[in-house]
Amino acid sequence: MKDHPTGLEQIRVLVADSNQTQSEVLTSALRRHPGLKVASCRAELSDCLQGLRLVPADVVLLSDGFSDHDQFIDMLRVLHASHPNVSFILMLDRYDRVLVVNAMRAGARGLFDRARQSFRALCRCISVVHQGQFWAGTEQMSFIIAAISSTPSARVINVKGSLF
Repeated sequence: MKDHPTGLEQIRVLVADSNQTQSEVLTSALRRHPGLKVASCRAELSDCLQGLRLVPADVVLLSDGFSDHDQFIDMLRVLHASHPNVSFILMLDRYDRVLVVNAMRAGARGLFDRARQSFRALCRCISVVHQGQFWAGTEQMSFIIAAISSTPSARVINVKGSLF
Protein backbone atom coordinates (compact mmCIF):
# COMPACT_ATOMS: atom_id res chain seq x y z
CA MET A 1 0.00 0.00 0.00
CA LYS A 2 1.75 3.21 -1.16
CA ASP A 3 -0.22 6.14 0.17
CA HIS A 4 2.30 7.64 2.56
CA PRO A 5 3.41 11.20 1.62
CA THR A 6 7.06 10.14 1.47
CA GLY A 7 6.23 7.43 -1.08
CA LEU A 8 7.19 4.70 1.38
CA GLU A 9 4.96 1.68 1.69
CA GLN A 10 2.58 2.03 4.60
CA ILE A 11 2.06 -0.99 6.81
CA ARG A 12 -1.54 -1.36 7.95
CA VAL A 13 -1.53 -2.46 11.60
CA LEU A 14 -4.45 -3.60 13.74
CA VAL A 15 -3.82 -3.45 17.50
CA ALA A 16 -6.00 -6.01 19.32
CA ASP A 17 -5.76 -5.58 23.06
CA SER A 18 -8.26 -6.29 25.85
CA ASN A 19 -6.75 -3.54 28.03
CA GLN A 20 -8.32 -0.33 26.66
CA THR A 21 -5.80 2.05 28.23
CA GLN A 22 -2.84 0.02 27.04
CA SER A 23 -4.40 -0.22 23.57
CA GLU A 24 -4.94 3.54 23.34
CA VAL A 25 -1.37 4.31 24.43
CA LEU A 26 0.14 1.81 22.00
CA THR A 27 -2.12 2.84 19.11
CA SER A 28 -1.30 6.52 19.65
CA ALA A 29 2.45 5.84 19.78
CA LEU A 30 2.37 3.67 16.65
CA ARG A 31 0.38 6.32 14.73
CA ARG A 32 3.28 8.73 15.25
CA HIS A 33 5.66 6.29 13.60
CA PRO A 34 6.13 7.04 9.90
CA GLY A 35 5.01 4.28 7.59
CA LEU A 36 2.36 2.81 9.87
CA LYS A 37 -1.39 3.17 9.48
CA VAL A 38 -2.92 1.98 12.74
CA ALA A 39 -6.40 0.93 13.88
CA SER A 40 -7.44 -0.87 17.05
CA CYS A 41 -10.03 -3.24 18.44
CA ARG A 42 -10.59 -5.36 21.51
CA ALA A 43 -8.78 -8.69 21.71
CA GLU A 44 -11.98 -10.68 21.31
CA LEU A 45 -12.40 -13.03 18.36
CA SER A 46 -15.57 -11.35 17.04
CA ASP A 47 -14.03 -7.86 17.38
CA CYS A 48 -10.84 -8.93 15.58
CA LEU A 49 -12.76 -10.56 12.74
CA GLN A 50 -14.95 -7.48 12.35
CA GLY A 51 -11.92 -5.19 12.58
CA LEU A 52 -10.15 -7.11 9.81
CA ARG A 53 -13.27 -6.90 7.63
CA LEU A 54 -13.71 -3.16 8.15
CA VAL A 55 -10.06 -2.10 8.17
CA PRO A 56 -7.87 -4.58 6.30
CA ALA A 57 -4.51 -5.04 7.99
CA ASP A 58 -1.12 -6.35 6.95
CA VAL A 59 -0.07 -7.02 10.55
CA VAL A 60 -2.12 -7.69 13.68
CA LEU A 61 -0.62 -7.07 17.11
CA LEU A 62 -2.51 -9.46 19.33
CA SER A 63 -2.12 -8.88 23.05
CA ASP A 64 -2.02 -11.76 25.50
CA GLY A 65 -4.60 -10.61 28.00
CA PHE A 66 -5.98 -14.10 28.49
CA SER A 67 -5.58 -16.07 31.68
CA ASP A 68 -6.18 -19.18 29.58
CA HIS A 69 -3.45 -19.52 26.96
CA ASP A 70 -5.41 -22.23 25.14
CA GLN A 71 -8.16 -19.69 24.43
CA PHE A 72 -5.52 -17.26 23.15
CA ILE A 73 -4.03 -19.88 20.82
CA ASP A 74 -7.48 -20.95 19.60
CA MET A 75 -8.27 -17.33 18.73
CA LEU A 76 -4.99 -16.98 16.84
CA ARG A 77 -5.67 -20.22 14.96
CA VAL A 78 -9.13 -18.99 13.83
CA LEU A 79 -7.83 -15.55 12.86
CA HIS A 80 -4.94 -17.03 10.88
CA ALA A 81 -7.21 -19.52 9.11
CA SER A 82 -9.67 -16.80 8.12
CA HIS A 83 -6.96 -14.28 7.13
CA PRO A 84 -3.92 -16.29 5.95
CA ASN A 85 -2.29 -13.27 4.27
CA VAL A 86 -2.19 -11.28 7.50
CA SER A 87 0.90 -11.55 9.71
CA PHE A 88 0.21 -12.01 13.42
CA ILE A 89 2.51 -10.77 16.17
CA LEU A 90 1.76 -11.89 19.71
CA MET A 91 2.58 -9.31 22.35
CA LEU A 92 3.39 -11.36 25.43
CA ASP A 93 3.71 -10.29 29.06
CA ARG A 94 4.89 -13.77 30.01
CA TYR A 95 5.43 -16.99 28.13
CA ASP A 96 6.55 -20.56 28.47
CA ARG A 97 7.68 -23.30 26.11
CA VAL A 98 4.13 -24.57 25.43
CA LEU A 99 2.75 -21.12 24.59
CA VAL A 100 5.66 -20.28 22.28
CA VAL A 101 5.53 -23.54 20.33
CA ASN A 102 1.73 -23.56 20.07
CA ALA A 103 1.67 -19.91 18.99
CA MET A 104 4.04 -20.60 16.10
CA ARG A 105 2.06 -23.69 15.13
CA ALA A 106 -1.15 -21.59 15.16
CA GLY A 107 0.29 -19.06 12.71
CA ALA A 108 2.17 -16.41 14.69
CA ARG A 109 4.98 -14.75 12.73
CA GLY A 110 6.27 -12.75 15.67
CA LEU A 111 6.56 -13.18 19.43
CA PHE A 112 7.18 -9.86 21.11
CA ASP A 113 8.17 -9.82 24.79
CA ARG A 114 6.79 -6.53 26.15
CA ALA A 115 8.69 -6.88 29.41
CA ARG A 116 12.11 -7.11 27.76
CA GLN A 117 11.82 -5.26 24.46
CA SER A 118 11.47 -1.56 23.69
CA PHE A 119 8.92 0.34 21.62
CA ARG A 120 11.63 0.84 19.01
CA ALA A 121 12.07 -2.94 18.86
CA LEU A 122 8.30 -3.32 18.38
CA CYS A 123 8.41 -1.02 15.34
CA ARG A 124 11.29 -3.08 13.95
CA CYS A 125 9.35 -6.29 14.71
CA ILE A 126 6.36 -5.00 12.72
CA SER A 127 8.59 -4.14 9.76
CA VAL A 128 10.48 -7.44 9.84
CA VAL A 129 7.31 -9.53 10.07
CA HIS A 130 5.66 -7.48 7.32
CA GLN A 131 8.65 -8.33 5.08
CA GLY A 132 7.89 -12.04 5.56
CA GLN A 133 10.43 -12.81 8.26
CA PHE A 134 9.90 -14.15 11.77
CA TRP A 135 10.57 -12.36 15.06
CA ALA A 136 11.38 -14.22 18.28
CA GLY A 137 13.84 -13.85 21.10
CA THR A 138 16.72 -16.23 21.74
CA GLU A 139 14.91 -18.12 24.50
CA GLN A 140 11.75 -18.35 22.39
CA MET A 141 13.77 -19.67 19.43
CA SER A 142 15.39 -22.28 21.66
CA PHE A 143 11.89 -23.53 22.60
CA ILE A 144 10.95 -23.76 18.90
CA ILE A 145 14.18 -25.51 17.91
CA ALA A 146 13.81 -27.98 20.79
CA ALA A 147 10.26 -28.79 19.67
CA ILE A 148 11.42 -29.39 16.10
CA SER A 149 14.40 -31.47 17.26
CA SER A 150 12.28 -33.71 19.48
CA THR A 151 9.81 -34.52 16.70
CA PRO A 152 10.80 -37.56 14.63
CA SER A 153 11.43 -36.84 10.97
CA ALA A 154 8.72 -37.90 8.57
CA ARG A 155 9.89 -40.09 5.73
CA VAL A 156 8.04 -39.29 2.56
CA ILE A 157 7.76 -42.00 -0.08
CA ASN A 158 6.07 -42.03 -3.44
CA VAL A 159 3.54 -44.64 -4.61
CA LYS A 160 6.39 -46.89 -5.80
CA GLY A 161 7.88 -46.97 -2.32
CA SER A 162 10.89 -44.77 -3.12
CA LEU A 163 12.02 -41.99 -0.83
CA PHE A 164 11.71 -38.43 -2.10
